[in-house]
Amino acid sequence: MTEIPESFSLAEALQAADQTRCLEIGAGVIGAAPRVFRQQFGQRPAIIVADLNTFPAAGQAVAEAFRAAGHPMLEPFLFRVPDLHAEHSHVEELESVLRPHSAIAVAVGSGTINDMTKLASHRLERPYLCVATAASMDGYTAYGASITFEGSKQTFFCPAPAAVVADLDVIRAAPGLMNSWGYADLLAKVPAGADWMLADALGLDPIDRRAWAMVQSRLRDFVADPAGIRDRSPATTSRLIEGLMLGGFAMQASKSTRVASGAEHLFSHLWDMQHHTHNGAAPSHGFKVGIGTLASTALHERLLASPLEQLDVEACCAAWPSLDAWLARAREWLGAGNLLGVATREFSAKYPTAAQLREQLLRIKAHWPDLRERLRAQLLPLDALRRMLREAGAPVDPEEIGIDRRRLRQAFWQASLIRNRFVVLDLAVRTGSLDACMDHIFGPDGLWPIRE
Repeated sequence: MTEIPESFSLAEALQAADQTRCLEIGAGVIGAAPRVFRQQFGQRPAIIVADLNTFPAAGQAVAEAFRAAGHPMLEPFLFRVPDLHAEHSHVEELESVLRPHSAIAVAVGSGTINDMTKLASHRLERPYLCVATAASMDGYTAYGASITFEGSKQTFFCPAPAAVVADLDVIRAAPGLMNSWGYADLLAKVPAGADWMLADALGLDPIDRRAWAMVQSRLRDFVADPAGIRDRSPATTSRLIEGLMLGGFAMQASKSTRVASGAEHLFSHLWDMQHHTHNGAAPSHGFKVGIGTLASTALHERLLASPLEQLDVEACCAAWPSLDAWLARAREWLGAGNLLGVATREFSAKYPTAAQLREQLLRIKAHWPDLRERLRAQLLPLDALRRMLREAGAPVDPEEIGIDRRRLRQAFWQASLIRNRFVVLDLAVRTGSLDACMDHIFGPDGLWPIRE
């Protein structure tokens, strides 16, 4: 059996990757893009893909570097939509631009540009190069693209970029709080790891030791200086991008987002599918995930305080609604649109039979004392998470992203329906604990008291 290191460096993660073959990170490395391109794709022509923000931030410099190197390059393609999102229609537009020629795309941007270029290139059976412009998310080196299609946020399976160039000078200069978005996305790996531990304990989703080590082994170090994110510290920014790249490599290695995503991401996906906006724009993925991280951790903490080793399994099984009853609730909570279709498909896939539910609850009951201690060791305290997010410039109250507390409370139930993945929400639902936990979280002494 191949020995798995206790921790991974970027070089080791790159060596383990089966799609991304080159990663250049450093100050001033944007000029290396033509060299990296030639190493991977030879003399095939390049075409820069950017938008109205990323082209002046880095795309122009990349274009100049290709011209200086004498490398063949087509006219850059710029998305000219002011508030660009990863919508399937934009992927189709990019496909139509790339199809008439054989040029290799150079995606200059962060999550939106990268994901759309990733999917469009895959559909045309081409690799691509990514030039990162912000430490705003973990998808640069990830397998798969997160695209809104038919009203819901969906993961389309497609290969990671063949190479990534990440100039730390460009990333440190990213506008606004983009790097704070990435910090919140990285911090989310803490409760995501706890969710994976729950699924592993139930035999539903065994932990991939190599992918786990890539994400979790150095995570505490990567998130240790939140103020450095806000202050654009070179060392802290470097650690942030390293942590995010490792998360992407872990998803690439495992061909799954499980390694980097748990209940906290379901809150963000829910609000995406509800087309939520605040002050005229959709809040960033990272900031939505940050609120989800606090919500997920608050629920974990309430369950850790519960004596689940004394769980009345038969009472839980007797109270468990039928699938038809659950789907009726889903219609009540989600309406009759595309989101209901997503919930019907996803929740039906993970709905346990009576025998499966009994087996799961007996397993939780038997292993809870040991599992509780391991979960406590994995999680960061809620107060610490709030402080860290605030110091990094990220929101800590749902109102800061335009979600009122009653809506957030309802989101716990709604989010439990929209993904076929066992997370802490499912533990609370299946043990009949969710309402009691939320009574505390939104009560007078809870994280987010709801005032009358």
